[in-house]
Amino acid sequence: MAFHEVRFPIALSFGSSGGPERRTEVVALANGFEERNTPWEHSRRRYDAGVGLRSLADIDVLIAFFEARRGRLHGFRWKDWTDWTSSAPSKEPSSADQRLGMGDGEKLSFQLGKTYASGGASYVRPIVKPVAGTVSVAVGGEDLPPEHWQVDHQTGAVEFTAPPPEGAEVTAGFTFDVPVRFDVDRLQISVSSFAAGEIPSVPVVEIRL
Repeated sequence: MAFHEVRFPIALSFGSSGGPERRTEVVALANGFEERNTPWEHSRRRYDAGVGLRSLADIDVLIAFFEARRGRLHGFRWKDWTDWTSSAPSKEPSSADQRLGMGDGEKLSFQLGKTYASGGASYVRPIVKPVAGTVSVAVGGEDLPPEHWQVDHQTGAVEFTAPPPEGAEVTAGFTFDVPVRFDVDRLQISVSSFAAGEIPSVPVVEIRL
């Protein structure tokens, strides 16, 4: 299994449907209470690329992309139009957007992540597919020039040339893609039905890397 560092055509993903899913195991007890647990530390996203198709030209692009990925065999990048930046959607990413950790004077590597917080609870999502040229980094509230760090755009790891000092907060801003694969090995498309307004379903699912 391989991952192709290519993004699904954004003109086709725009207008798609989908979002995060969780897996929760619920056991109903005899007294009416419940016990709930999850085997997943991280959520997984699912999308339907077919919703974004608007023309026969779109279908031609989709078929070429599907064949080049060999159906479900190879992963690829996907832009989630509802969640693709470290900042609020209406703002430009800033190096102060997301906390990556605290310097200890020794650690050189920090993983990009995005924190989702609500009602006193939070979840940190690892970001493994940042978009090249969009990442900015700050240490102790000060922007750090790129010559002092580099980011692996295939894993989301930020590597410093010198460790951030002890007690210095490391933050970053970025845009990112989601690593996904097709969730089918067959595309079933009818030209006549599509022209009549029926849109094929093209399921896409996030993969762990």
